Amino acid sequence: MASSFKIGEKFHKVVKDLMNKESSISQEIREELEKLKNQSTVPFKTVRKLHKLLQANAHPVYLHELLEDSTLYLPEVITPPRNPQLVARLEKIKAKLANEEYRRITRNVNPQEICHHGTFADFGRQVRSVKAVVLTVFNFLVTVIAAFACSYLGSQYIFTETTARVIAAVIAASVVGLAELYVLVRTMEGDLGEP
Repeated sequence: MASSFKIGEKFHKVVKDLMNKESSISQEIREELEKLKNQSTVPFKTVRKLHKLLQANAHPVYLHELLEDSTLYLPEVITPPRNPQLVARLEKIKAKLANEEYRRITRNVNPQEICHHGTFADFGRQVRSVKAVVLTVFNFLVTVIAAFACSYLGSQYIFTETTARVIAAVIAASVVGLAELYVLVRTMEGDLGEP
């Protein structure tokens, strides 16, 4: 807690003037002011005495003007050393609280469930099923494109106009595509276990 001021230049100047001019200063205050010449802090007690002296002598300088460039002196707070037993106990309590919070956060996580759904065997099955679907789609596209190409080239002996040849090729490719879809659906029904 603050109990003194760090005095500024204005305060030093007024104290010197008082020491030189005033003869009505008591010996006790004069001694305290002599001490203040070399110090950088002044206690509140001395400031109160100086204030009373200034009021009694009707001095033109007021106390707030004296302390205008001064600041409160706050001594350094000395923290006592921590007890090692207390520090160890606090560390144990912190670790215990951290473990409890971790358990609370992870209480609904089941490691067996993670391992069951995340094995490489499941991954292999998924890759095989994706591979089968990709091959089936690729086979369907190749069959439809091949049917279109064959019917387009084969219809040149029947039709001389390009439009008629394209229409005939589209009709043939559509028939082949529908037949391929029928076979694909029947195969998938068999895979799914339906008759």
